[in-house]
Amino acid sequence: MRELMYLQAINEAFAEELERDEKVFLMGEGIQTGTFGTTTGLVDRFGPDRIMDTPISETAIAGAAVGASLMGYRPVADLMFSDFMYICADEILLKAAQWRLMQGGTQKLPCVFVANIGGYRKLGNEHSHCPYSMMLHSPGLKVVVPSTPYDAKGLLKTAIRDNNPVIYLYHKGLLPVIGEVPKEDYTVPFGKAAIRREGTDVTVVAISFQLFWVEAAAEMLKDEISVEIIDPRTLEPLDIDTIMTSVAKTGRVVIVDEDTERCGFAAELATQIMEKGFYDLDAPIKRVCAKNYPIPGGIMEKFVLPQPEWVVQAIKDVMVD
Repeated sequence: MRELMYLQAINEAFAEELERDEKVFLMGEGIQTGTFGTTTGLVDRFGPDRIMDTPISETAIAGAAVGASLMGYRPVADLMFSDFMYICADEILLKAAQWRLMQGGTQKLPCVFVANIGGYRKLGNEHSHCPYSMMLHSPGLKVVVPSTPYDAKGLLKTAIRDNNPVIYLYHKGLLPVIGEVPKEDYTVPFGKAAIRREGTDVTVVAISFQLFWVEAAAEMLKDEISVEIIDPRTLEPLDIDTIMTSVAKTGRVVIVDEDTERCGFAAELATQIMEKGFYDLDAPIKRVCAKNYPIPGGIMEKFVLPQPEWVVQAIKDVMVD
């Protein structure tokens, strides 16, 4: 076992899958130079035919990936910022998501759409979204949100080997995070949540980068509140069983999600918990999410995106009888 940065784990996953399967190739804007470090050096090893820089046209990138996957390849379409997925929504939501189902499962569609998510970098509204609720609203897509270097690599390898379209969303705030990553080949299964911290008083479900706010809050409150932290790792498929087992133990729930509060993933998860475990709940479910505003740039960002103190307060609030 050795330690790698999150971005290095992603880069290594790409390299290993490119080496393992000649049908795998990457395409996207600026990937030969590696804008965020996740594809740095790959073109030197695998050449421009498999690490293909593209014009700035998200619709063309996504559409080409769908077409290549239908012809038996395993393309990875790097769309840079997840906000740009709105531009190519037709290719992802109406074609990639639905074509395999519309063909009765007879046609494989093994493509991966990779993009970064999240704020806390003061980049403004068009470079700071977490738009996975839009993806989840389109049946046929798998949605992956790794929060550690170990998961970043293992889940990406699983995504590339899957015969269905996968949305792989890495948080730009996690890129420099260091963690243990095995040298040997491994994958992380979809639909299996991770219990990051065991506790007895409250279940906190933390999505992607928000795991770090929650871990800090749990440590701050450890002498008064026992916090159990659940990291879903994939939002589709969702491991609702692990979450419900925790809820049955603690009776209290806080969901921490960087997506917008209204109609976001946290709202969906809160509803599922209520429907499946209403009588296990000892208090109303609390959500800590982005406010229902466009994400501003500069110092104003902190008034919209979840902050550590919001998480601490929500945990305290849900404990009030």
